[in-house]
Amino acid sequence: MSKRQMVWIMTDSTAYSMVGCYGSPVRTPCADEMAEKGLRFDRAYTCQPVCGPARSALFTGLYPHSNGSWGNCMPLYADVKTLGQRLTASGFHCAYIGKWHLDGGDYFGYGVCPEGWDPEYWYDMKCYLDELTPEERVLSRDPQKAKDIGPDFIYGHRVTEKALAFMRDHRDEDYFLVVSYDEPHGPSLVPKEFGDMYSRTLCMNPAAAADDLNGKPALQRLWAAEAGGLDPQKRTPGAWPRFAACQTYIDSEIGRILRLAREIAPEALRLYTSDHGDAGHLHGLYAKGPAVYDEIARVPLIFEGPGVPAGGCYKHAVSQIDLPATVLDWFGLARPVMLEGLSLMDQLKDPSLPTHRPAFVEFGRYEQDHDGFGGFQPMRAAITDEYKLALHLTDTDEMYDTRRDPNDMVNVINDPAYAEARDRLHDELLDWMNRTRDPFRGYQWSCRPWRKDKTPSWAVDGYTRQRENDPGEPRQLDYATGLPMEEAVRKKPT
Repeated sequence: MSKRQMVWIMTDSTAYSMVGCYGSPVRTPCADEMAEKGLRFDRAYTCQPVCGPARSALFTGLYPHSNGSWGNCMPLYADVKTLGQRLTASGFHCAYIGKWHLDGGDYFGYGVCPEGWDPEYWYDMKCYLDELTPEERVLSRDPQKAKDIGPDFIYGHRVTEKALAFMRDHRDEDYFLVVSYDEPHGPSLVPKEFGDMYSRTLCMNPAAAADDLNGKPALQRLWAAEAGGLDPQKRTPGAWPRFAACQTYIDSEIGRILRLAREIAPEALRLYTSDHGDAGHLHGLYAKGPAVYDEIARVPLIFEGPGVPAGGCYKHAVSQIDLPATVLDWFGLARPVMLEGLSLMDQLKDPSLPTHRPAFVEFGRYEQDHDGFGGFQPMRAAITDEYKLALHLTDTDEMYDTRRDPNDMVNVINDPAYAEARDRLHDELLDWMNRTRDPFRGYQWSCRPWRKDKTPSWAVDGYTRQRENDPGEPRQLDYATGLPMEEAVRKKPT
């Protein structure tokens, strides 16, 4: 292969159920064509279902609890490296065009290009607002007043234009291009020709719409009450018309990217995904938050390009934490020791291969700025091909048998028939928390009401868990000796 190029495309708030090739009534012909030409991952899960934390994992390869951005408006730790930094250091040209949401600022960001990305093409939402008059800024946040706008006004269109320019200008280089749309996230602006595309709310899952939340965490009933959906008979679940129209609109922008990439960058690996989904009042809930329901946590993931089997479907549960390692693998770079995901290149070549590891999903809080959305809602969850286990530190835990109960209607956390599988998955989840040095780990996660063989201990597991270092980084020192540590994980002396 003469060039190494990759085009990463992502939208915001697109659940798997908002994309046609996943069985959605929402029209997405460009994403569907990508699936026909490439490999669709049927059960891909976000690392945390809220914008900033999800993106923090996608572009660092570290879970939100590891990289510092475990709530919106919380920046990455200073020593955390993004894909842009890693690839640029190895000689690859990196451009990030679109929504970032990782600088610790408000929703729009600061308009400042982070290290590792080309400043000439940097275009976060603050850059977009800076192009508008004060009156246009207000209009850009009001879909009712912006009914007759043309495509040139919309952020997604301008992101596409800059991405097309980058591909043309650097067609003969090795590069990593991220095209990050804010759409279909609210305010869900669309050009006027898309405005009346859908006349009614589109319910993707009538079964989930009927969930009475019996036996579910109390936080979900509070969440549903806030949405006016505690009573299943009074809900109007599904994607509302403008949101669905915005998904179809942004699919057309994705199509512009894909057409040019196929023309002038046929050797590039192309990826499409989203940061998280949107409940759409299914299970009575709205937006996103501390839940593992598919409408919230399951996202589209499609690859297209050299070596990727056309028309394939990967059936196993997989986590977005593996995408950064996959990118580095594509560019021929070794996986840094601190990355918490593994490459999916083997699965891209052979979709029959399982990863043999759960998809882990976490939650801390929705946003540092907001008192709402339940405030602090600590959740750690594990998803496999058969089960979902979600621990809510301050609430009722959940377990679902996804093969018998694909809509997650019956919480079997206390069902003796599932005790063995539950405890086994629980142990895997606890091991993951330890392995990733989760700063929120403690005996409370293991000593759940249904786990009778666990007892509280002030020493918890009794280990010290220092971070391993990449080559060239200084070795951390052992507190007990002042010498470089020999083993990162060791029993703490008493």
